[in-house]
Amino acid sequence: MKIASVILLFLCVACSPAKTPLVSTEDLAFLEDLTRVVVDSSRILPGKELPPAIRGFGPNRSGITLIKPGGRDCYPSFWIRDYAMSLECGYITFQEQLDILLYTAARQSDSTWTTKTGSLVPLGSIPDHIRINDGKPVYFPGTYDYVNQGNEIWRMPPFCDQFYFIHMAWYCVGLAKDPEVLDRIINQCKLITRLELAFEAVPINPESGLAVISDSMPTCDFGFRDVIGMTGEVCFGSLLRYRAASELADLWKHMGNSAKSESYQSIAKRIRSSLIPVFADNRGMLRASTGKSRQPDVWATAFAISIGALDSPNCKKACSALAKAYLEGTLAMEGQIRHVLTTDDFDSTTAWEKSLAAKNTYQNGAYWATATGWVCQAINMVDQPAARKLAKEYIDHLRKTDFRLKGPDNGGPYECIYPPSGYKQNPVYMTSVTGPLAAFRN
Repeated sequence: MKIASVILLFLCVACSPAKTPLVSTEDLAFLEDLTRVVVDSSRILPGKELPPAIRGFGPNRSGITLIKPGGRDCYPSFWIRDYAMSLECGYITFQEQLDILLYTAARQSDSTWTTKTGSLVPLGSIPDHIRINDGKPVYFPGTYDYVNQGNEIWRMPPFCDQFYFIHMAWYCVGLAKDPEVLDRIINQCKLITRLELAFEAVPINPESGLAVISDSMPTCDFGFRDVIGMTGEVCFGSLLRYRAASELADLWKHMGNSAKSESYQSIAKRIRSSLIPVFADNRGMLRASTGKSRQPDVWATAFAISIGALDSPNCKKACSALAKAYLEGTLAMEGQIRHVLTTDDFDSTTAWEKSLAAKNTYQNGAYWATATGWVCQAINMVDQPAARKLAKEYIDHLRKTDFRLKGPDNGGPYECIYPPSGYKQNPVYMTSVTGPLAAFRN
């Protein structure tokens, strides 16, 4: 299967990339070795128990190797998005990818139904996470309870998992160089049909093609901000929909169905043309939403650049905005990235307008390495020394906190940190290294 054009679309940016490496050969080798060990620490082999602190969630009875979001006692289930965001790191085997893809497909919702708590699971929904001891799908954040999942905060599943499911299939088929897997039957339904059902499970504005969160059906568009309340058209979910549409177009093309391929290409084009008019501020940053919590979104802006969702002039403008923010100290600490620039906080008490987390903790102002690679790539388009400096700060933080070393402060890579208070959460966190590694290699 030839997917070179799509790989170039998603692994390059709209602006011409610089050729100077973001990190030194020595630092890249360190990051590769650390990433390999972190991914291995996150693997749960068939029959394997989880660490003592979370043993009640295991053993792994799935019959396949599952990969949770990190090592130690980090998130004791299989999370779709963390796994899908780590595929490009190079340390997940093809067999693991195929097994996990089919395992996830088998837990897609085959009907629209309402949970005991009153939350809606639309046809085609992909779980937020899957319990490893019994394979039960949990479609909502904040719980491991299959029966009582969902609540007034999340009346629909997060949008991102549907699109990451498509990305899992696209990536796996690309490695196999054969679309045969798309004809596999899972619970009486072809995989390619399941991908389309997932794509349709997310509510949209039909004119713009952008994903929408309504006041009456609150949820999140991206699980890395699932405690943040947003409404209106949402940027990150729309970016994921844009990439998924392009990937479905590619898959249908290689299955020989040009009509389907052109249909999804048209959807991707409509989304792309809507991004700047709907979300861009005067600096070139993309806002997170058009309603509640509509602050300019660092992660969405950087991700849009990384997947080629912006034309060249708007790409350069967004890159310059991120570079300026980095140099002014409002974007990063120790190589980790905030969701919202410190200058764009909603007020003195919170970064986002609505958050379940206190300010400067978790998704509401803490700093994350998951987005470091995207941001480094973007800044590198306009200021190579600044990009390399940010990357070096990230590597230095990893060296200092490396979990393979002994000491109370050695749990890196952490999920998120806030250096001024000493706050840090979830050691040995996978996307904190898998994401940046893929970006630095590219």
